[in-house]
Amino acid sequence: MAPRRDVIADDLRTQISTGRIKTGERLPSEAQLASHYAVSTPTLRSALAVLQGEGLVEKIHGKGNFVRHPLRRITYVGGGRTPLSQTATDPALRMTIRTAHIPARGHLAALLRVSKSSPLTEFLCLSHEGNSPHSLARIYVPRDLAPADGPSESPCREAILVRLTELRPPLAEVREQVSARCPTPEEAATLRISSALPVLAITRVAADTTGRVVEAALLVLPGDRADALFTHHTMTEEGEPE
Repeated sequence: MAPRRDVIADDLRTQISTGRIKTGERLPSEAQLASHYAVSTPTLRSALAVLQGEGLVEKIHGKGNFVRHPLRRITYVGGGRTPLSQTATDPALRMTIRTAHIPARGHLAALLRVSKSSPLTEFLCLSHEGNSPHSLARIYVPRDLAPADGPSESPCREAILVRLTELRPPLAEVREQVSARCPTPEEAATLRISSALPVLAITRVAADTTGRVVEAALLVLPGDRADALFTHHTMTEEGEPE
């Protein structure tokens, strides 16, 4: 016999797929659902976690569980001119960017190859599709390569990205590391995803012709809406791309 968690998840999944519970609709409260299925609250929450992990349901703090609108898949293309080039050209996604001045600490100092407490500017970028968070990125640049404006929050992503490109010297190397992992509690809460849903975590470090790291980016892309593509051009014996 299947565990009660799976039976409940199957029933709710069927109701969602057949339209009995519609996209955007709030599910009954957890207490009501637990009573309806005659199970404990932990068992009910475990069943909801299955649906959250599948991207069918999202839990909004203080409001309840909602049937999620199908989210657009994006493809992260490795080696792009900016770590946000995909969302920057996708009209279905909007982005807010919050800037802050911070000192380099721990792993940031190591990523940017600077001494601890060196001045950095952080760009916290959160993209949305409709009302649902879509992806998260933190971009760090040395303070002298960031716009002179102070900490702020702005939806004008294009202007900020263009200004960053203007201030940054030409890139000579872009190194990217991709891993699949579970989100941190903070990431799960920000993106409204289950802590069991794998994410693509991309660390991107860009350096100029002198070897100076001019940008480090930490991207978090939920696995139910993102792919990563990396293309390597090989050379023929004559030195021409194949």
